[in-house]
Amino acid sequence: MGTKKRLVITDPRAIRALAHPARQRVIDELFNGKVLTATECAELAGLTPSAMSYHLRALEKWGIVQRADESADGRERPWKAPASSLVISGQSTTAGRLASQAMIRTAMDAVAEQFLEVDADDPWDDASSMSRSRLWLTEDEAKAFNEELNAVVDRYKKGRTANSHPAAAREVTSLIAVVPSPEQS
Repeated sequence: MGTKKRLVITDPRAIRALAHPARQRVIDELFNGKVLTATECAELAGLTPSAMSYHLRALEKWGIVQRADESADGRERPWKAPASSLVISGQSTTAGRLASQAMIRTAMDAVAEQFLEVDADDPWDDASSMSRSRLWLTEDEAKAFNEELNAVVDRYKKGRTANSHPAAAREVTSLIAVVPSPEQS
């Protein structure tokens, strides 16, 4: 895993590179601590290895993914995330808004699928929740709220990944969005 805690993307061109669903699927796995070859990424995304290699190189260009150490047989070099989380900080641009919307749709669809896949008799079902709120905040309060939510997520992450976690742990997905409504006249 990368040594940086967060990778903050501000360049509209880099943000645009995130908008492709296949790239988002792979980014999600890599930023969850997995180290994957282009072939493994292609299987996840439903693409050919050559098409996936193209997408990985495009993401590498913007520092969103990076090459990992060579595999044991040296035939294929795997890919990894350069940080433990990814933050888009350019939503005010058209590219940023479009990429954010694409990423939100993909994430929401995945979370909705997870809700459907939890068996009714699963003891972890009580740990599932969905919450939606409308808050009236000042800009400073919204920034503080966002920072506090990220701090809570970081506190529970504890550096755990798909490859490094306690035996009793299960993957739990959280989806947090702090989005101001358009100004009303």
